[in-house]
Amino acid sequence: MDRTTPDSTTEEPRWIKSSYSGPGGNECVEISGAGTGVGIRDSKAPQGPVLRFSPEAFASFVSGLKERRGV
Repeated sequence: MDRTTPDSTTEEPRWIKSSYSGPGGNECVEISGAGTGVGIRDSKAPQGPVLRFSPEAFASFVSGLKERRGV
């Protein structure tokens, strides 16, 4: 996992929110699959730091969440 802050020299990634987001749209995390990994950020602070994971690490994280929820 890398913790980075976006800068103006990189291409702006496309961020998506969960369909389960609240009506205001600012009560969740956003993810982006841009580049060689998956980025996660707080929707309330889009210019703030981004957590970056390898695709494998993110897939393992999601799989663990699904197992915990019984999905």
